[in-house]
Amino acid sequence: MSGLPPSPERLTLGERVLKAFDPDGALASTIDAFETRSGQRNMAVAVADIFESGGALLAEAGTGTGKTLAYLIPALLSGHRVLVSTGTKNLEEQLYFKDLPLLHEALNIPFKATYMKGRNNYLCLHRFEAACNSPMPRPTTDEENLTILKEWAQQTEIGDRAELEDLPDDLPLWSEVSATQENCLGTECPKYNDCFVTQMRQRAIESDIVIVNHHLLCADAAVRQGGYGEVIPDYSFAIVDEAHQLEDVATQYFGISVSKFRVENLILDGFRLMEAGLPLDPVPADTVRAALGQVRDGAHAFFTAVETKTRGSKSESVGVRSRIDAATFEPVADLSRALLDALSSLESELGLLTDPPEDFRALGRRVHEVHNDLRFTLQASDPAYVFFLEIRNRGVFLRASPIDVSTMVRESIWERLDGRILTSATLAVDGNFDYIRTRLGVGPAYELRLPSEFDFGHQAILYLPRRMPDPRNPGFTRAAAVEIIEIIKRTAGRALVLFTSYSNLYGVRDIITEAGLDFPLFVQGSAPRSTLLRDFRQTANAVLLGTSSFWQGVDVVGESLSCVIVDKLPFISPGDPIAAARMEALVVRGENPFTEYQVPLAILALQQGLGRLIRHRSDRGVLAILDPRVRTKGYGQRFLASLPPAPVTHDVEEVGRFIGPVT
Repeated sequence: MSGLPPSPERLTLGERVLKAFDPDGALASTIDAFETRSGQRNMAVAVADIFESGGALLAEAGTGTGKTLAYLIPALLSGHRVLVSTGTKNLEEQLYFKDLPLLHEALNIPFKATYMKGRNNYLCLHRFEAACNSPMPRPTTDEENLTILKEWAQQTEIGDRAELEDLPDDLPLWSEVSATQENCLGTECPKYNDCFVTQMRQRAIESDIVIVNHHLLCADAAVRQGGYGEVIPDYSFAIVDEAHQLEDVATQYFGISVSKFRVENLILDGFRLMEAGLPLDPVPADTVRAALGQVRDGAHAFFTAVETKTRGSKSESVGVRSRIDAATFEPVADLSRALLDALSSLESELGLLTDPPEDFRALGRRVHEVHNDLRFTLQASDPAYVFFLEIRNRGVFLRASPIDVSTMVRESIWERLDGRILTSATLAVDGNFDYIRTRLGVGPAYELRLPSEFDFGHQAILYLPRRMPDPRNPGFTRAAAVEIIEIIKRTAGRALVLFTSYSNLYGVRDIITEAGLDFPLFVQGSAPRSTLLRDFRQTANAVLLGTSSFWQGVDVVGESLSCVIVDKLPFISPGDPIAAARMEALVVRGENPFTEYQVPLAILALQQGLGRLIRHRSDRGVLAILDPRVRTKGYGQRFLASLPPAPVTHDVEEVGRFIGPVT
């Protein structure tokens, strides 16, 4: 009858979702002090519409919106298997260990969820057995760690290295025993039925919600694109949170990288197979062993020459990228040809083995891939890619990165989905989504912008000092240090200072140290990132200095963080090979690379950096930008318009008055 409420099965998904957010709904009955938020409800309905009708949604949800529940509830009620991809480990763990258990209780509906990680997070039982039986000598520390792994392997149910809290993150032995795409034997593996990766994937097949990070999302897309099957079970709807990070991750996964480290790992695995006692005829085995030695020697000669030339000619430091073309390798042409020939010979010798064990077939496939990747990077001729050398602690890496990933992302991810939701606290630039839509190949999409639920007019103040020199001025670092000291005196430390370069960070560090302030100082590089963040949270009146990796994913609630200071507007360097190539592509299309690429990218980065400050309704604090260009340049207004609506001051004394007495 018309006077009766519709039965649950007649409600639309959007109506069912809204009921969960009602003042007397499922969330209110489960969450203490639950507050109805209009932005959260609006986003939940918009997400529900995608699950019902398909298509794409771009949703910028300011801090405090509660976006994770706004998309998880429609996902759980939709009846579809939904992939949720995130940019940070913190958010993955929040979803899996906090939000989903809460919703399991609140919604009172049965569902399964799986947290999928990349293969290298899991123990490979086949490789582990080979390592345990290997006659090759090991350092004492490796033997001790292998004993720990043996005990753990007998007890673990999921094989996730995260369970090994007592072993270091950079444990060398782990690369020998972990699961990898290159070493995987698939169904031919004698340990297939007990494989931890296979079991993880089976759990995902049986799940309603599958949580991954952007790296695994793109790795799966690259594997599918290459015709090698899939990593993640099929899904028709995806939610991409922290979507502003996806372009960088896609650039990495759709690119190519060759290094001495990669070739040495290949050869080391080959020699381990030779020593493992697998059935091979003696004569071909000796030939393969000799071919392995030739590749090892060829790789050492080639990469040593490239590294010597690169470091010697430019005095390059770790982390620096140098653009290259085919002419770059002319001085080492004989060495590069010798390495390519050695790889070809090894591939041929492996192909001549009669009925070899599957391990040798997998090794042959890896040799083929390394050969092709090396040849591609040495030719450096594909106009769709930018080619460059990168110096890392492990030597020189030859890299080829796609200049434009939008088509790759569209074809390998978006086009096979019925619905997709891209969300973040920072997606829009100049009030629209044109930039992110273009960069990620999203195409037509519904759009939703939700302001933060926080009261920035009372919770924050924006400090813009008047007398700062231009950032290109040699005196900028000292002037920045003086301002930082004046600010943190008034905030009693409790500050995160974000830099755009290590040189500025170290310069400011030295000046602050000389000033002898009574605040604990934590500096990026002095300890692992996770350790620095933990110590910063737990130490009263501390100051943390960090560069790019601290601009995102830092969540410190409460008085431990009362101030975020940015030294310079975070423009990407035009000397960066990928950035330079993308800017050149815009020029060819008749667009302005500064206004259409550098400024939007910097705006998103600045929003992320300053977004570290206010994470809760009770937080109060100071945002400070020391770069005078935000006031003096025309484009500065684009930055200011993108920031939270906090009152602005140019008086450092006002900072102290806003913070108030600190006990």
